[in-house]
Amino acid sequence: MAKIFKTGICSYGMSGKLFHTPFLQAHPGYELTAIVERHNQDSKERYPDAKLYRSVEELCADPDLELIVVNTPTHLHYEQALLTLHAGKNLVIEKPFAVTAAQAEEITALAEKKGLFISVYQNRRYDGDFRAVKEVLDKGLLGDIREAEIRYDRYRPAFGGKAHKEGNLPGAGIIYDLSPHLVDQAIQLFGFPEAVFADNWRMRPDVQANDYFEILFYYPGKRVRLKATCIARESIYAYVIHGMKGSFLQQRSDQQEIALQAGTVPSFDNWCPAPTSPDGLLHTDINGEIVRKETTSEPGNYMGYYDDVYKALTGQGPNPVPAADGIRNMRILDAALLSAEKRQVVVL
Repeated sequence: MAKIFKTGICSYGMSGKLFHTPFLQAHPGYELTAIVERHNQDSKERYPDAKLYRSVEELCADPDLELIVVNTPTHLHYEQALLTLHAGKNLVIEKPFAVTAAQAEEITALAEKKGLFISVYQNRRYDGDFRAVKEVLDKGLLGDIREAEIRYDRYRPAFGGKAHKEGNLPGAGIIYDLSPHLVDQAIQLFGFPEAVFADNWRMRPDVQANDYFEILFYYPGKRVRLKATCIARESIYAYVIHGMKGSFLQQRSDQQEIALQAGTVPSFDNWCPAPTSPDGLLHTDINGEIVRKETTSEPGNYMGYYDDVYKALTGQGPNPVPAADGIRNMRILDAALLSAEKRQVVVL
């Protein structure tokens, strides 16, 4: 590749270790040039050639960097995105884009003024299970969709120790942590809703932030429900789609995060295995014949995101997740929080 982007990353926590640095290192279009660790130097074990900075301010001051990944806690996104853009760097920013849609709009306006690139890191678009659902819908196998549910359940019955996720900081709580995945996927599958109704709740006594949500999307002719909880010891289908011809059920089965935790090095090929057993169920009418069969999703690949970003930066393709997508997601999140507070439907 002729162009190589010198890239810095703002944090070497979980997202940095699993979702960003392995792909930046493995993609020939990027050079993992610098990493921020405020106190430790864990990154040196795996990336000894990368510069180690102690603050985002130092990172942004590096004249060599062309792209910076803001992957810090949500309440820092706004401040650090503006810092990155004022330094003249292109930007990849973790979901959620910011704490509010107004912050996301301000970040976007600054990038447009300076002619800089922004992409929001919505990696779950590249999950194998989501892509299986999208393929079924794209083929029209279920007829007109009337009802759908997308879930993201976990079993974490006690406080996990991270204040930025479960404390009282802005942007804390499961609705900021997980709903950006579900909201983004719902829009990708069904479009932007007309209105939302939401319930946002704290289930566990030892946390301060919400750890349960349910958001109902209103569309002409269909309803889509998004839901997440932290006390689901037994998993159920993560995607349940019902149309006038049939239904499709899909488990949340993508193995990339597990493989990355085990130290697997990603690549452009199918580096992550497909599920070992069927993870979906299709029951529908195809050309007048009733079909009921188990399905197995193909492997996903988050390398696709960074490859799509590279193509966008070099003029070879569209931005995979432009700032406008992030703003739409934040508008829905703002409306969901307002709906839960007022206990009423919020029109978008």
